[in-house]
Amino acid sequence: MHPLLAAVLVASVAAGPAPPVAGNPAGRPETAAPPAQPRVVDARTLDLSTVDGDNAALVAPTATGRREPLAFRVFATREGLAGHTTANGHVITERDHFVALPSRRALSARGTGDYTVRVCAQNGRCAWAPVWDVGPWNTRDDYWNPVTRREMWADLPRGTAQAQAAHLHGYHEGRDQYGRPVRNPAGIDLADGTFWDGLRLATNAWVTVSYLWTATGPAGTVDTPGDVLNVRTGAGTRHAAVGLAAHRAQVRVECRVTGQQVTGTQGASNQWLRVAPGQYVAAAYVAAPAIPTCG
Repeated sequence: MHPLLAAVLVASVAAGPAPPVAGNPAGRPETAAPPAQPRVVDARTLDLSTVDGDNAALVAPTATGRREPLAFRVFATREGLAGHTTANGHVITERDHFVALPSRRALSARGTGDYTVRVCAQNGRCAWAPVWDVGPWNTRDDYWNPVTRREMWADLPRGTAQAQAAHLHGYHEGRDQYGRPVRNPAGIDLADGTFWDGLRLATNAWVTVSYLWTATGPAGTVDTPGDVLNVRTGAGTRHAAVGLAAHRAQVRVECRVTGQQVTGTQGASNQWLRVAPGQYVAAAYVAAPAIPTCG
């Protein structure tokens, strides 16, 4: 879809009540234990005068030398728009799994997940989804980039979406880049499947978004054509499912453990990949390089 049309349509969608999970695919339990949350910088509390241009402290390397992804607290809205075409040419399906960010600088090519986010809700669920559309509100607001590289609104702190500043603080007279009144502070849009099934949200909400391309270390690509992959608290299906990873989403892999044997698109394997603290996916469904064992 043309970016301007996408921004107009996306910004107008209300969440509404969530329909039931269709067929409870893959036997996902209705409740799950909250996983560990990523390190978060709440952009709503940042003081512009104290924000360094590169914000190096936000992505400090770990003891092993891996760099963790940037993570910001932003407001999420449901995209909807089934049957429409996204900015990368994907035709939106019912209960689809992807996200939109307000800049083409983080737009994945159709069918790929080079730009993927991990979105975590306050209920403890997380979803991994590729960036396949542009919006909400703006189309040139790469707010996750250092202010020295930000395409527009470089006077805002890193991690603060222009719509957030406009809606909450009257920035730019409360209007977006097209001059429209900003009616919510959204910095990310979620496709219906990500919104309802991945995060089990009932309404638009503040979420924690990790921008996975800003991390370093091994990465794998989820390979589940026509379906999504459960994210569990341990290395087997007896462990609670606490989220979903979309087909073609890129996951950052911390290490691997031995667990339940599973047969998937990558063959049969008893290896499970830790993609975040306390969160695992079956290696049988992830195309990944050699991964070290968890210590």
